Amino acid sequence: MNKIIAYLKENTLLCFSFLSILALSLYISLAPEHFYALIEQYSISIRNTFGIFYLWLGLACVVFLLGVAISPFGRRRLGGTRPEYGFLSWTAMLYSAGMGAGILLRAVQEPVFMQQNPPIETGSSPDVIALEYTFYQWGFTAWAFYAFFALVIGYYVYARKESILLSNSFSTAKTSNIIRSVDYLTVMTTVVGIVAAIALGTAQIEGGLQFLLGNKVSIYAYLFTFIIFLLAFISVYRGIQKGIKQISNLNISITCLLLMFVWFHGDLVEIFSNFFIATYQYIFDFIPLSLALGDYNPGKAFLTDWTFYYWAFWLSWAPFTGIFIARISKGRTVRQLIFGSLFLPCFGSFIWFSSFGTSAFQLIENWGVYNDEFSNVFTSLFVYLKAFPLSGLTSIVTILLLVGFLVTSVDSAIFVLSMFTDKGKENPKKSHRLLWAIALFLFTEAILILASYSAAENVITAMQKFLIISSLPFALITVIIAINLVKSIISETKD
Repeated sequence: MNKIIAYLKENTLLCFSFLSILALSLYISLAPEHFYALIEQYSISIRNTFGIFYLWLGLACVVFLLGVAISPFGRRRLGGTRPEYGFLSWTAMLYSAGMGAGILLRAVQEPVFMQQNPPIETGSSPDVIALEYTFYQWGFTAWAFYAFFALVIGYYVYARKESILLSNSFSTAKTSNIIRSVDYLTVMTTVVGIVAAIALGTAQIEGGLQFLLGNKVSIYAYLFTFIIFLLAFISVYRGIQKGIKQISNLNISITCLLLMFVWFHGDLVEIFSNFFIATYQYIFDFIPLSLALGDYNPGKAFLTDWTFYYWAFWLSWAPFTGIFIARISKGRTVRQLIFGSLFLPCFGSFIWFSSFGTSAFQLIENWGVYNDEFSNVFTSLFVYLKAFPLSGLTSIVTILLLVGFLVTSVDSAIFVLSMFTDKGKENPKKSHRLLWAIALFLFTEAILILASYSAAENVITAMQKFLIISSLPFALITVIIAINLVKSIISETKD
């Protein structure tokens, strides 16, 4: 008994978080309708009250980071050593952990939706508007949320020699239980964000298999969830060098092959023309887009369904992705971290969406009539691939790539959660990694049950509402963390 009590005292954050997740999983599984009604009620209230705040926060993060990067502080090296990982491996892990399966989920469906339903009127063609707004929702703002937390953690760990705990960004962290609850909030926000991504990814795998096999078997999502978590645990058990890094490099290699397949069968001139025009328009229109000003305001209903949801999603992923980016960025300068995180993944995503989006636009034009073939977010990519040769092979490759990206996201999350609950250690105990693999697996299964309890609702809607609620406290805390970071940098400069 004394050993149990001592263990609980030693691992308070782990035990409290683990029990909270198990309790929430049980509640969702036993009473999905009641839980859904609650998140429906509160998400509407939050979107009406704080939606615009999300927009301002996103723009502020981008401006803040650019200011830090070009300042003399940007030359500060995070740690006294050379970069631990090479440029290509660093970029691969960065992208796999930060976006991953999402670019497969939305590769065709989102650009086509934006083309068929232009959210803004800028005088450009529907194709360019569609890509510009897609860039906006997957661009600088998303990665600014990630890079902000990477900067915070990187600074406190490698410059101030603190542990990898977000509560260290508060000066009273060591004496205030209220401030230390930030670590608990970080853990829970991370759990919700990663579970949402896994639920969406496995639902796409299920949709793809149902489309390819022509059946309605609903066990695929649960089966692949188990496979993903098993592979993720094996990866994270092996560590960053032997597990996460190797899978990330493999993911990016397969992604490039799939992209080249699209280029080979598409119109390269049109693809890159749309890419350059839409990128220019996005950069030129960034501020009015970010604040939904005038002609760049798509309306409250659209913002609620799309932009507010994305901002909540990026925020819920920001703690664990930022911490992971900080962990793999040891030895790089602040400027390298910020510019690398902001620009490299963004332009990779822009090329991706330009390629698949432009090719899909051309397919619709050739068809003459569009009957919502790409409207289903879970099957749209497979419908698209069916229009080209070797569709069976490319669809199987896409499913394997989905699994690879989801494994990378999960193993990164497990590693970060283990660091957090193991007192901020850079290489946490393997027992913590096992416990987090189990907890995340159980919670994901509970979310899949929630999403399927009614034919009228799906996993997208369920997680959209859940994320709006779970990410709000973290959005508010972000402002306080930024203020404390500036104070710390100014104080250090004076000293």
